[in-house]
Amino acid sequence: MKVVCFGDSNTYGYDPRSWLGGRYPADSRWVDLLAQKTGWNVVNLGENGRCIPLRPITLPADADLVIVMLGTNDLLQGCTPEKTADRMKRFLQSLPLAPEHILLIAPPPMAPGEWVTDSSLIESSHLLAKYYHELAGKLGIQFADAGNWHVTLAYDGVHFTGQGHRAFAENLAQEVCR
Repeated sequence: MKVVCFGDSNTYGYDPRSWLGGRYPADSRWVDLLAQKTGWNVVNLGENGRCIPLRPITLPADADLVIVMLGTNDLLQGCTPEKTADRMKRFLQSLPLAPEHILLIAPPPMAPGEWVTDSSLIESSHLLAKYYHELAGKLGIQFADAGNWHVTLAYDGVHFTGQGHRAFAENLAQEVCR
């Protein structure tokens, strides 16, 4: 099975302790851990700073499942949860896949930290899961709320710790292997 993971720095595996945009080692990134747990061919299309694309993207044609986790950067740049969900709707509708081949993940909510000092931003990140859940139902796609997965965040309030990546991978593997 070929799984494409399309996301931001947490999908990429960004290590917030790195000054130059470095990554956690492969044995600590959720995408690679998912591949180890399932034996699937898992493609990492994570990119630091990525917002929800406003234009269609090209995905590998042979993807059996596309996992999308985006929205945190949109919120950090001032989008409301409603506007972020609207962007996500347009993006998901542009994907050339049947709905059952798409999994939308609501990112873990942000926490107070160096990047997150505004409580309204934290509240918005909590609300995003509600909007994404409703969107997934309307589009007939799969949905998971990583806010329920006890993913630990680093000092910045946004990026996963190494333990957070492991918790994310464990919960995601349970979700996709049902």
